[in-house]
Amino acid sequence: MDEVKIAAEADLTRINEIVAEYSEEKWALIPLLQRIQNEVGYIPPQSVPIIASAVGLFPSQVQGVISFYAQLYTEPRGRNVIRVCRGTACHVRGGKTILKLVKQHVGLEEGETTPDLEYTLETVACIGVCALAPNIVVGDRVYGHMNPKKVEQLFKKSGG
Repeated sequence: MDEVKIAAEADLTRINEIVAEYSEEKWALIPLLQRIQNEVGYIPPQSVPIIASAVGLFPSQVQGVISFYAQLYTEPRGRNVIRVCRGTACHVRGGKTILKLVKQHVGLEEGETTPDLEYTLETVACIGVCALAPNIVVGDRVYGHMNPKKVEQLFKKSGG
C-alpha cells in the first residue's frame, strides 16, 4: 500500500471522528467543514457523503457549500500558502514583478501546489496593508515593501 493511500485512509478515520461530534446538526455544516480542513488540510471529496449523512443533508448540498466558499478546498494544499497581492497599490509599486519572481523561486503558477506539499501559490485582490506595498503573505506572516532582493532572501531562507 502506498503512502498516499495510507494517508487518505488516516484522513478519513479522523474525519469520521470529527463528524461524529456534529451528528444531526445541519447548522454545524460550515464549522464542521472548517474543522475538517484545519485538521486534515483540505476537505477530501470522498468525505462529502460522510459529512452529508451526519448532518442530514444531500451530498450535493454539502458540495454546494464547499464550492461557494473560496476558503474551502477539496485538494491538498501546501504547508506554506503564498499569497501575492494584486491590489492597486501593490500593482503600481511592482507587484507584477514580485509575482513573477515568486513563481520562479517556488516553480509554481497561480493555484498550484508543489508535489512535496511545501507551497501553494495564490494571488489575492488585496491583503489590506497597502502602505507596505508591494507585499506578500506566507502562511500568516505579511512581508511588506517587497523587492527582488527581498523575494530572493525570503525563499532562500525558507528553502524554496
